[in-house]
Amino acid sequence: MKLYHHPLSGHSHRARLFVSLLGLPHDLVEVDLKAGAHKAPEFLNLNPFGQVPVLQDDDVVVSDSNAILVYLAKKAGRADWLPEDPAGAAAVQRWLSVAAGEVAYGPAAARLITVFGAKYDADEVIGRAHVLLKRLEDRLAARDWLVADHPTIADIAIYSYVARAPEGNVDLAGYPAVNAFLRRVEALPGFVSFVQTPVGLAA
Repeated sequence: MKLYHHPLSGHSHRARLFVSLLGLPHDLVEVDLKAGAHKAPEFLNLNPFGQVPVLQDDDVVVSDSNAILVYLAKKAGRADWLPEDPAGAAAVQRWLSVAAGEVAYGPAAARLITVFGAKYDADEVIGRAHVLLKRLEDRLAARDWLVADHPTIADIAIYSYVARAPEGNVDLAGYPAVNAFLRRVEALPGFVSFVQTPVGLAA
């Protein structure tokens, strides 16, 4: 099993974290985004969208970080991470959609400005990040995990960009339940840290 990734990509970290939590043997293949390796023909054969991460498991190729989370949970037969019942599966999917939407256009976009020089409106994306953080704070105020009484891939999908939100000038100080949630993820056996970049509030 090979995981094509970039260490500064939160989407990549999402996949790398989960494969480590599952304890699945894998090789990490770093894709040099700065050199344009993600646009090279051999990489585009794996993922025509030219994005990391990509998981290659023998003849199976899975792109998109959330799709990789689903694949790995199913591959490992871990219904604790991805519930089989309709209500549980739907609840997880709801948060995968948040990861692909509100997280991507809030804290992830804010971090893209400071880490990669993206041309977003900082005030707009930071504002979106705080709307999301308030919703997460409300959700986690009386519970440890987003969906169940144990971690699921919903929690993994949300973690990386929220944990590094300060790099995008998004202050986490006013969200105690969110911070406690981040520490719970970091205490999971097999946790691997998302590399820190000294920019924004983390400078």
